[in-house]
Amino acid sequence: MKRISLSVIAVFLSWSVMDYIIHGVILGSSYAATAPLWRPMSEMKMGVMYVAVLIGAIAFVVIFSHFVSKKGVATGLKYGIWFGIGTGVPMGYGTYSVMPIPYVMALTWCLGSIVEAAIGGLIVGAFINKES
Repeated sequence: MKRISLSVIAVFLSWSVMDYIIHGVILGSSYAATAPLWRPMSEMKMGVMYVAVLIGAIAFVVIFSHFVSKKGVATGLKYGIWFGIGTGVPMGYGTYSVMPIPYVMALTWCLGSIVEAAIGGLIVGAFINKES
């Protein structure tokens, strides 16, 4: 249980930092250019966002710890990449198909999700390995 809890915390923190870099730094000008699509900063529900990221981190770690039999860093990386593809493509390109967002935003959301999940996979694979 300790390794699972530490994994959740580490994945949550890494995803939160990467979200800031992706959405706050890399895509900042894209969000500004499409401001009518988003809530104003004063109306953003950041508490809800952090809870959503935490629930995602919990699910990510629990799926790996309970349903992946061959544990380790290499398996964690593969798991993370596939998880990222499974979430990033629908998020980036699914949104692009129904909202007037710039293509670079869709691509960055997609690739960012894959990178975030791959790093999450490395983390969970290191914390929850075959010696656990």
